Amino acid sequence: MNAKNFIAGGIVGGIVNFLLGWVFYAKLFPNIYPESAQTKLEFIALGCFTFGFLISYIFNKWAGISNPMTGLYAGAVIGLFNGLSMNFYIFSNKALNVQNMITDIVINIVIGAIIGLAVAFVNGKMK
Repeated sequence: MNAKNFIAGGIVGGIVNFLLGWVFYAKLFPNIYPESAQTKLEFIALGCFTFGFLISYIFNKWAGISNPMTGLYAGAVIGLFNGLSMNFYIFSNKALNVQNMITDIVINIVIGAIIGLAVAFVNGKMK
């Protein structure tokens, strides 16, 4: 694994994730996860970068993905499974809202796809 590609892809993936999260969750769909006095932006940022580095690791270590269209598809699949997993956890201890669950899963697919595209683009440029 090329450490430089992994780090650069992870950083770009984290930034893209953070910005898209702001667009989707703060601007377009603010009712899915309403902001509270307990919202900690630093933990949201850490989560975004963790997911960016996860995609970068998968693309660099296991899959060798450097084509943006392949990254788009792979990121969408990872986003689908991440969205399903997170929503199963979220709704395990609160009332089920099917509309919010489906919306959030679709958002995760779109965000995952764009992160995958960005990470693959970085990988392709750094070859």
